[in-house]
Amino acid sequence: MRNHRMHRRSLIACLAASLLAPQRLPAAILPYRLIPDATDVRFTFRLSGQPQQGRIPVRAARIRIDPQNLARSQANITLDASRARTGLIFATEALKSPGVLNTARFPEIRFRSTRVRLGPDGRLSGGAQIGGELTLRGTTRPLTLQAALYRRPGTAASDLRELDVHLSGSLSRAAFGATGYPDLVGDRVTLAIKARIRQAG
Repeated sequence: MRNHRMHRRSLIACLAASLLAPQRLPAAILPYRLIPDATDVRFTFRLSGQPQQGRIPVRAARIRIDPQNLARSQANITLDASRARTGLIFATEALKSPGVLNTARFPEIRFRSTRVRLGPDGRLSGGAQIGGELTLRGTTRPLTLQAALYRRPGTAASDLRELDVHLSGSLSRAAFGATGYPDLVGDRVTLAIKARIRQAG
């Protein structure tokens, strides 16, 4: 009977100790905001067989990074299609026309990440990919972007206040119904995004 009571007291003491001990909470996902002056969204297309470049400004961005589990990171980006520009005035007008982006009806382009695949080294660089959904002209299709995330040069390994982000990929404009001027403009459009983000708050 005495041994039974001692065993019971020991179990209660262990339980109390475990309840009173500091609990290890999951690391928070850190919110980031874009630094507009250090952000550049470019696209490349072929006009009469020759490569041409354009830019689209970012209207809004919601970026969240989990330093302890990068695969949980998230991104929601909204581009201002109505302010898209190319190096040629007539090409810019054609870009915004009903047959291509139709910006009068669809002034925004949105990308929402749905998964993050880390590179072979377990980081958001060297082969990392961000899969998500791109909404263009009201049509939503899957899009995978090659991704790289870097600390600012000269900063400590633990300093995640500012990060540089590089994204790249390509898409078929016809898949989104942007089929205008097929005799002049190629179907494939490549994307190259360079952004700098800073911890919010």
